[in-house]
Amino acid sequence: MNSIPQEAEMPIVLNLASDGELLKEYVIESREHLNNIEQGALLLEEHPEDADTLNSVFRSFHTFKGGAGFLNLVPINHLAHGLESLLDLARLHKLTLNAERIDLILRGRDTLRQFIDQIDAQLTGAAPPAPIMIATGDFGRQIQAAMTNEPEPASSSQQTEPTAAAAPSAASTVKVETSKLDSLVDMVGELVIAQSLVAQDFNPQAAADPRFARNLAQMARVTRELQRVSLSLRMVPIRGVFQKMARVVRDLAARQNKEVQLVTEGEETELDRNLVEELADPLLHMIRNAVDHGIENAAARAAQGKPRAGVIHLRARHQAGGILVELQDDGQGLDKERILAKAVEQGLAAPDVKWSEEEIFHFIFAAGFSTAREVTDLSGRGVGMDVVRRNIERLRGRVEVTSTPGQGTLFKLVLPLTLAIIDGLIVTVGGQRYIIPTLLVRESFRPRREMISTLQGRGELVNLRGRLIPMLRLGEQFGVKPAASSPDEGIIVVVQTGASLKCLLVDGLLHRQEVVIKSVGEMIRQRNACIAGAAILGDGRVGLIIDVNSLGSFPVSFGARAANN
Repeated sequence: MNSIPQEAEMPIVLNLASDGELLKEYVIESREHLNNIEQGALLLEEHPEDADTLNSVFRSFHTFKGGAGFLNLVPINHLAHGLESLLDLARLHKLTLNAERIDLILRGRDTLRQFIDQIDAQLTGAAPPAPIMIATGDFGRQIQAAMTNEPEPASSSQQTEPTAAAAPSAASTVKVETSKLDSLVDMVGELVIAQSLVAQDFNPQAAADPRFARNLAQMARVTRELQRVSLSLRMVPIRGVFQKMARVVRDLAARQNKEVQLVTEGEETELDRNLVEELADPLLHMIRNAVDHGIENAAARAAQGKPRAGVIHLRARHQAGGILVELQDDGQGLDKERILAKAVEQGLAAPDVKWSEEEIFHFIFAAGFSTAREVTDLSGRGVGMDVVRRNIERLRGRVEVTSTPGQGTLFKLVLPLTLAIIDGLIVTVGGQRYIIPTLLVRESFRPRREMISTLQGRGELVNLRGRLIPMLRLGEQFGVKPAASSPDEGIIVVVQTGASLKCLLVDGLLHRQEVVIKSVGEMIRQRNACIAGAAILGDGRVGLIIDVNSLGSFPVSFGARAANN
C-alpha cells in the first residue's frame, strides 16, 4: 500500500498571469466536485453499500486530484490523493466506510474547499496575490491510519473492482457565464415591453385588419414564449441547498449529542438561481434553531414517549405562482408564554395588549431576541432569526410560524419564483401608478367612514373585523396629492409584513400584472427607501414597485383589538 505524501503544509503560489484562465475553470469544476463529494459522503454514511455513490465520490476526488497536479497545486493534489486512496480501498471491499472515516472524508473536503476559496479570492481580486497556506494538520497520517488499522481480508467474491457508472455526456450541457444569462433576461424583458407598446399603438388598426391582428397576436405569443424560455435558463432545482442542510444537521446533531434525521421533499422544485443562493443563509439559521432549540435530546424524547431520534422535514413546492418552503421539526415547540414575557421585558410588546399567537411567535424574529437560558457557541446571543426575517423580506417574501407545545414547530417561507419578474397589483394615487407585490396582499376593500379612527400619537387606524390596523396614506409616503379627499372615497389594500398588517390607502385598483423589475439609482433609494424598483407598464408609463416592509409605521400595538382601546 502506498504511503500518503506528507508535504501538504507547503504553500501554494499561484501564477495568475499565465494560469489565470485555467485556474478559473479549475475553481468552477472543483466546486461541483466538492458538492458531489459532500452529498455522496452523507449518503454513504447511511448506505455504505451503495456502489454507485461510492464510485461517484471516488471519481470526484480523482478528477480533483488530476487538475491540481496539472496546475502544480501540490498540497491540494496530495490531500485529494490520500482521500482517493481511502475510497479506493472501500471500492475494493478492503475496508468499510464507518462514521469515523466518513467524518475524515468530510473534513478533508472542507479543507480542500478552503484552498479553492482562497484561489478564487485571488482570481477575483477579493484578496491580494500571496502564497496560500491553510493548515491541514495531520491529515496525511490520519488517512494512513484509517487505511491500515482495519486489515479486512477480502473474500474471493469481493476481489473484483466495481464497474464505474458511465459519466453523463459533456455535450448535454453548456457552461455559460451568469452575467450573460442576466443580460439575456434583461434584453428579453425590454422586448416584452416594446411588444406591448407596439400592440397598444396599433390596436385600432388591428381591429380593422384581420391579417394584421393575427400577425400581432403571433408576435405576442412568440415574445411570451421567449420570455418563458429565457427565464427558465436561470431556474435551478433547490436540491443543492437542501443537500447542504443535510451536512449542517449531521454536524450540529453530533456537537449537541442529539439524534436528528433530516427528511427532504420537493428537491426538484425549480426557482431563480439568485433566489437559491439567497435562501441558503436563512435556511442555515432555521436549521440551527431547530436542532438547538427545537429537538430535545434522546433521553428527554424517550421520557415523553417520542422516538429517540428527532425528525426535521424540509419541503418545497410551487404554490400560487410562487414557491413555498417549509421547515418542520417534531421537537418541543415554541413556549408562547415565555416568548411573550421576554418580549415584554425587552420592550417589544406592551403588557396590557392581547396578542395573537401568530404575533407572539413573530417576536423571535426581532433583533437581539433570545429565550436561551445560557449562551453557547450555537445560540443565546439573539442573532439568527432576525437575519431570516430580513433576508426573506429582502426577497419580497414572508415568513409564517405555527407551533404546538410538545409536538413541534412549522416555518413557512413564501417566496416569488424569480427576482427578475414580479407579480404585482397595480394601484393609482393622484394619477401616479404603483406596484404592490401580490404575495404580500391579503385583501382590498372600500372602507366605510366609521371604520376609520385616529388615536393621538398612533395615527389613523382601520377597524377590520375587530382588529385595529395602522392605515398609511400612500400619497403621503411619496409626496403625491391623492384624488380621494376622504378615506371612504378610496380603496384600502391590506398587506402583510411579518405577523403585522398595514392598510394602504390608494385612489383605485387597476389590475394584476407581471412586470419586469428595473433597478433604480441609489440616489432615488436614498430619497425614498420605500421604492424597491420600477417597471415599465404596458402603456409605456413607469410604475414604482413598493417595498412594503419599508413603509412608515406607527408606535401602535399591531395586535390590539378594538375592545381594548
